[in-house]
Amino acid sequence: MPRSRRDKKISLTKTDRKGLAWKQLIIEDVKRCIEKYPNIFIFSVENMRNNLLKDLRQETKKDSRFFFGKNRIMQIGLGRTEAEEIEPQLHKLSNRLTGQCGLLFTERSKQEILDWAKDYWAVEYARGGFKATETVILPAGPMEEFAHSIEPHLRKLGMPTKLEKGIVTLFKSYTVCEEGKVLTPEQARILKLIAKPMAEFRLTIKCGWNKKDGFESYISEDSGNEEGDDDEDDENDVEMDDE
Repeated sequence: MPRSRRDKKISLTKTDRKGLAWKQLIIEDVKRCIEKYPNIFIFSVENMRNNLLKDLRQETKKDSRFFFGKNRIMQIGLGRTEAEEIEPQLHKLSNRLTGQCGLLFTERSKQEILDWAKDYWAVEYARGGFKATETVILPAGPMEEFAHSIEPHLRKLGMPTKLEKGIVTLFKSYTVCEEGKVLTPEQARILKLIAKPMAEFRLTIKCGWNKKDGFESYISEDSGNEEGDDDEDDENDVEMDDE
């Protein structure tokens, strides 16, 4: 008798990690953090990079907790209305969770967080869609920093290259990008290959809440980085620290 499909065992690594139970876990985790930490801040991110966000989590794990991802899930945890919130004025914080932003629960004071966010930045490589901050022109001649095996890839990106005696060579000067113009994905890849970063990873603290004074806004609702649509699930859907 053939084996029933219902008896088939499925590895947990292949199951959907973003199911209803997982989302409920996030909501409960947000509520626990409301009880644990005296201060909550909403931050927006400029030039988001997962590795840099992970570094931030490691740097602040002793006294803080980061949530970044699906806004609607975090809003439920905070409470979307006065009737849903578990602390006064938390629904005001919830309503500011729009665009590419996250939650920071912390024991640090408001001034400590504002000063820290102002001074925190990291240089990163630009992606397609970013405006070039300078004009980059590569002169004709050998490019000995590249292995010969990468030459076909460089040509595919649009660079006028050829191999001369096994050395990658530009047979004419090449303008990678022009200041103020939007980068294509190919231009962004070339800038990364030639080690030319043009972007900065930065945090902006939009607003905050504490158990003593309630909600406080630091920038207007239409200021800062409000780009991004959180209606669809993606790979960044609510990332958390391991406690």
